Amino acid sequence: MKFLLIVSGIFGVVMSQNPYHQAYTVRYDNDNDGLGQYRFGFETSDGFRHDQSGQLQNVGTENEGIVMKGSYSYIGPDGVTYTVYYTADENGFHPEGAHIPQSAGVGKPGNLL
Repeated sequence: MKFLLIVSGIFGVVMSQNPYHQAYTVRYDNDNDGLGQYRFGFETSDGFRHDQSGQLQNVGTENEGIVMKGSYSYIGPDGVTYTVYYTADENGFHPEGAHIPQSAGVGKPGNLL
């Protein structure tokens, strides 16, 4: 959830940089079973897209937490579409993308959307 708030905040800051920006939502999907699994996605008219799913792990234990997988993409000022695939779990946030350098010791996040 914190990640979603951070991404939403970053998205808001980026969008506020252009006072004439008139993007609107062209797709919004949201499915939450209320039992620890969810899936959502949205897309805006300016090419921003975000899809994410999550599942509650270790239910009822001390290690209970949500594991999230997803991706987001946007069109940069250079006209290139940048895409980030990620997982977020008890070990942190793990992004991967062609424009993101691989850090030493950071593995691939696994099965992504």
